[in-house]
Amino acid sequence: MNSLRVLIIAGGLTHERDVSVRSGRRVANVLQQLGHVVRISDLDSGLIPLVEEFAPDVIWPLVHGSVGEDGSLQALLESLGVPFIGSNSVQAMLASNKPTAKGLVGAAGVDTPGWVSLPQSLFRQLGASEVLGVLDDGMRFPVVVKPTDGGSALGISRADDPGELRAAMVDAFAYGERVMIEHFVEGHDIAVSVLDLEGGPVALPPVEIVTDDGHYNYDARYTTDTTQYFVPARLGPEVLDTVSAAAVEVHHILGLRDLSRIDFIVGEDTIWFIDANVTPGMTDTSLFPQAAEAAGSFSEVCARLVAHAVAATGKEEDDPEDGEN
Repeated sequence: MNSLRVLIIAGGLTHERDVSVRSGRRVANVLQQLGHVVRISDLDSGLIPLVEEFAPDVIWPLVHGSVGEDGSLQALLESLGVPFIGSNSVQAMLASNKPTAKGLVGAAGVDTPGWVSLPQSLFRQLGASEVLGVLDDGMRFPVVVKPTDGGSALGISRADDPGELRAAMVDAFAYGERVMIEHFVEGHDIAVSVLDLEGGPVALPPVEIVTDDGHYNYDARYTTDTTQYFVPARLGPEVLDTVSAAAVEVHHILGLRDLSRIDFIVGEDTIWFIDANVTPGMTDTSLFPQAAEAAGSFSEVCARLVAHAVAATGKEEDDPEDGEN
């Protein structure tokens, strides 16, 4: 493989900054070991000058949440004209917004729990107690309350009654202007990573997530050792095939590119689509790398993603000049 200049964008002013920085460092280490010349940039005023100075062959955006996944950063990279890894700006915008993604996927016939999405401005204009009173009357508990954008389970909580719903709404609004209230469904938490390269999208081995208290929140993902991962998931062969096929279908419905992670709840009779991730985490405990290792090698997957992004533009992989690592 020829050596390439790779610019990784990680960090940003989001609630998921720490995860993004860790993702960027891990991918940078892998690519450097493969012989690529790698630079890491924060999402700040130094980014565009660095792109001009470093002249990367490919950019790998690993900013999680907010402008990193809502299509904004992708639109900037499209304007810069440098090949980048991941979905284009329009598809990232659609997929990263949870209600929009659920609406598109549900309209295509994929099962997803019922939901309602409301902006904070509605509560301010109509009165929080009035809106919550209407919600209480029509709500079937338990529910899951979450910000409509962002990831890493930040601001997500379960509510079993009206009192808990009010507290959950306050928590969710701390992470965004709009929240989604989703019907809670029982089942196995399953994440299916999708790799979409030369031959089209394929599912990597599904990952099953099990926590001590049943809540796969931010702490369970990144700061404690209470989470167990099973790769492949402890499902029968037929169910594994079905959930893998569902992930590829969702990836296709949302028009995603290069890679994604599709999250499901696998119940007794139904596979429920929960969320789509256009910029999966790449930390040591993140789900995409675990699936890639189970499929063969995370390093190999990284190498293929970089090579594919360059080849997809028709750009030749010339050896770069020496640069800083």
